[in-house]
Amino acid sequence: MMTNPDPTRSTGLGRRLAAMLYDLFPLLGLWMLVAALFLLASGGRVDAAHPPFAYQLALRVALLAVSAAYFTVSWTRGGQTIGMRAWRIRVEAADGSHLSWPRALLRFCVALVSLGFFGLGYLWCLIDREGRAWHDLAARSRMIHLPHG
Repeated sequence: MMTNPDPTRSTGLGRRLAAMLYDLFPLLGLWMLVAALFLLASGGRVDAAHPPFAYQLALRVALLAVSAAYFTVSWTRGGQTIGMRAWRIRVEAADGSHLSWPRALLRFCVALVSLGFFGLGYLWCLIDREGRAWHDLAARSRMIHLPHG
């Protein structure tokens, strides 16, 4: 379904941040599951206070991959994460279509950069005329506020 861009339906920073906070909870659960699987795979022989570099690196890569999967799968299948559903917002391509896998992955990667620069990429939506953050601009996507009902 193609829709025309409607800046009045764009999502503000407050809703974005609230959805991010909600999404932290399922992510924490996924991260704990991944960490538990790593401990199980090591047979509990890894010193949690001083894990080897290779173990740390593998765990971080796995946590990043699980995070990327959570967001990209959510964005390509319906355009919403759990937090976005709660706050009635959806991400879509600029033309109103669903995000493709490459666009969703690009959006995730640039969102990390947006956060890494002290959230400046997210704050950008306060000055962008269509309320887009850096990752929206990079992936040619937009966040819209869904009507009630």
